[in-house]
Amino acid sequence: MTKKYNYKDLEAYKEAKILVRMIYSLLQRFPKEEQYALCDQLRRAVVSVPSNLAEGSGRYSVKEQLHFIEIAYGSLLEVECQLDIAHDIKYMSDDEYLSAENQICKVASLLSGLRSKRLSPNPQSLSSSNPLIL
Repeated sequence: MTKKYNYKDLEAYKEAKILVRMIYSLLQRFPKEEQYALCDQLRRAVVSVPSNLAEGSGRYSVKEQLHFIEIAYGSLLEVECQLDIAHDIKYMSDDEYLSAENQICKVASLLSGLRSKRLSPNPQSLSSSNPLIL
């Protein structure tokens, strides 16, 4: 029996995965000496964004769902900070940086929307009998 989990249908999850692919591609061109420093930290942070959306979607309480959305947002800001540093030290071009920044903004907006929806007083969206239904 195949079960489709709702987190895979979230636009925020889909866009976060696009960001993951972008960052992994960028990291292939970073200097080897950064492999276990900045590269490792960026990989962990960027993978944390969709991972926390997935984990939060399996939680039944709104409070827990919000917690995981907020962790995903914090990880996204960590990625943004690390890319800013990488750009400053010329590990990526201006175009690569702007492209990543645009994707980060898109994901941030979607995470904000998810959070707002979970805070909504709409009783149907706050059903405690269903995991994150968005």
